[in-house]
Amino acid sequence: MSQTAREDILEKLKAAPRIKPILRPHVPPLNELSWGHEQLVSNFAQNLIAQTGVLHQAKDGAGVKAKLLDICAEEGLKTIMVSTDRVVAPLDLPTWGKENGIKVTTAKDFADREAYKDAVFTQAQAGVTGADYAVAESGTIGLIHDKDQPRLVSVAPILHIVLLPVDNLLPTYETVVERVFGDKRKLPSQFTFTTGPSMTGDIQGGQFKGMHGPRKLIVILF
Repeated sequence: MSQTAREDILEKLKAAPRIKPILRPHVPPLNELSWGHEQLVSNFAQNLIAQTGVLHQAKDGAGVKAKLLDICAEEGLKTIMVSTDRVVAPLDLPTWGKENGIKVTTAKDFADREAYKDAVFTQAQAGVTGADYAVAESGTIGLIHDKDQPRLVSVAPILHIVLLPVDNLLPTYETVVERVFGDKRKLPSQFTFTTGPSMTGDIQGGQFKGMHGPRKLIVILF
């Protein structure tokens, strides 16, 4: 292309009328943001159960441990691994386990990664974690993974038991994402959304549980 032709094209581009960007139409606030406590709990329960999750409710920490003991009896659990996150740690589940004949371990109990992996994959009958957040509109659990919330505890055992404080229950994905990622100075290294037990399907459309994670999800809301 000659210099003259290039200059002609540039001049035409400069002379072309500039089109103003199309403004997005006004989007009304999400109805879910107006949900009160009862609506949040009701919608979370309905959506969790629709995904074949199981919901129990308790009044406080003592009630959580009582529900957890019932679940261990119902599921035949004798060995569980628990996280040490801000929800679970105050319950002192290792001591609770000793009092009730249940072996309770944490990732910090193992000297090396191989021993920890063997325990969480082959010995733990269930993983117990707190929930950093939950989404009422879909029955989804949100976990921020770090040294106190190791990811394998929630994905390796065949049963995942989630302890969910009601204050961590929010209406929509957007509100959770804003809480987790809103402050760019404090971004987590890992964050996962989990909706129901692990599900996958084959080429014929058949559904299978537990192929890539827990086969059963139980939530204790308190």
